[in-house]
Amino acid sequence: MGRDEPGWHGGGEGERILVVGPSWVGDMVMAQSLFKTLKARQPDSRITVVAPAWSRSILERMDEVDEVANLEVGHGQFGLAIRRRLAHALRGHFDQAIVLPRSWKSALVPFLARIPWRTGFTGEQRLWLLNDRRRLDKMVLDQTVKRFVALGLPAEESARGDFPIPRPRLRLDTENLVECRVELGLSSRPAIGMMPGAEYGPAKQWPLGYFRELARGLVVEGYEVRVLGGPKEVEAGEAIADDLPHTHNLCGRTRLADAVDLLGDCEQVVTNDSGLMHVAAAVGTRVQAIYGSSSPAYTPPLTENAEVHYLGLDCSPCFQRTCPLGHTNCLNHLMPERILRSILAS
Repeated sequence: MGRDEPGWHGGGEGERILVVGPSWVGDMVMAQSLFKTLKARQPDSRITVVAPAWSRSILERMDEVDEVANLEVGHGQFGLAIRRRLAHALRGHFDQAIVLPRSWKSALVPFLARIPWRTGFTGEQRLWLLNDRRRLDKMVLDQTVKRFVALGLPAEESARGDFPIPRPRLRLDTENLVECRVELGLSSRPAIGMMPGAEYGPAKQWPLGYFRELARGLVVEGYEVRVLGGPKEVEAGEAIADDLPHTHNLCGRTRLADAVDLLGDCEQVVTNDSGLMHVAAAVGTRVQAIYGSSSPAYTPPLTENAEVHYLGLDCSPCFQRTCPLGHTNCLNHLMPERILRSILAS
């Protein structure tokens, strides 16, 4: 395939690549596997990521990302005028665009920016917005991270699905960690992180009472417990930490960049299938990952340092926000004693 044809994928030194990033924390972490793949194949390439402003603190911890272009559009908002302004600012600066989300609107900025080669999976009637269109074989590309990496490879290579997946690795800021520990009043005890949230819905959330029971057992074993999450998880964090010694509800009290460093400082974390699970995996902390309605085969923690807790019931995975059977046994039957044993055995 020649350089003057859509879909050309490499060879030129200093190729300028625009990646339209995803809108979820976990997906943005997994996108680093694509960035690593691009840099490994084209070390002199320059990668710019179009992403929501919140994700800058994640992207700035990735050595492979050279620049972030903020897309100030709310989740689910179309924002045509905003996309046009961004496209105008990007015009003439890129050789290729890789569009990770499969929505129509996500492919609009590279098209309006007149980027010559625009790569993405077909979907949502966006055929005319892309000129390097890929068919998504969900059996071959059976994980989210595989789909991201595949878009950075030649079509014939990505279609086989047997390519390597480099693991994400986020850089830590030790100075910020020291400041966080002082400001939040954390102790010198070895720390266990807990992430009770899951943006997708309650069918992915282990019961708060189980988190609290586990926290109580961990404190007895000499650990400090840090409950992490965003403003939406403040009440959940309080339900876990209330009146428990050495247990800190940090939900809503930290920036995303702080959470990266605090998770890197933990010995282990206990987490639902969530964005912060992928952050913890990417900073090298041991992950105790709890799966209910989702599948560890589809969105696993991208680390060898993980223990997956998944019952694999006949009704799992259903991928629903709430349990369609009304019992959520895939989570309710995962008892705190099992997780505590796994932590203490690690």
